[in-house]
Amino acid sequence: MTSIATSHWELVFWEQGGRRHAAVRGPETAASNAEVPDGSASFGITFAHGTYMPHLPPARLVDSGQESPHATASTFLLRGQEWHIPDFDSAEQFVARLVREGVILRDPLIDEVVAGGIPEIGTRSVQRRVAAATGLTQASIRQIERARQAAALLGEGAAPLEVVDRLGYYDQPHLARSLQRFIGRTATALRRPDAAEQPLSLLYKIGDAPHS
Repeated sequence: MTSIATSHWELVFWEQGGRRHAAVRGPETAASNAEVPDGSASFGITFAHGTYMPHLPPARLVDSGQESPHATASTFLLRGQEWHIPDFDSAEQFVARLVREGVILRDPLIDEVVAGGIPEIGTRSVQRRVAAATGLTQASIRQIERARQAAALLGEGAAPLEVVDRLGYYDQPHLARSLQRFIGRTATALRRPDAAEQPLSLLYKIGDAPHS
């Protein structure tokens, strides 16, 4: 499939060839091809901006990931501890336990900044905190999220010029470059998907994601 850019990190669990796997996947700064073996099944938890694991600095995870060194049918290792692999129904309780035990922390400033807020601290301090909590710059986060929103709008039938106007692109070529870099599709392909094309990874509009 085409794995589209994302400014969030995820915990991903999958089964392949009768074996369970678990991994932390960092933000992806460009669209890429991802192999999906036949018969595999996966489940993931996407974490909100500003949520991070101190033992795995976000900068180390950008465009990469770290697989659990050991996973069984029901457990995996994270920060040297054994954890029960969650499912859709137990995901919130699983994340709550990660918080209680200090495996994940959250900097509330990041959501404010990403949403366009103006915090009461200096620009350099904001930049340092955004980089420390996400591994990305503010500009990179905004570019990725805008491209994802553009792709969602085009998929719903919006015209490219409408998307340019609504999301503040300079012009259609600017939109086209953004889509090619972050989504791996043209505006035409997003508006009229071809069944022969490889599928896209999960795409949702800003504000619709089930973040933790």
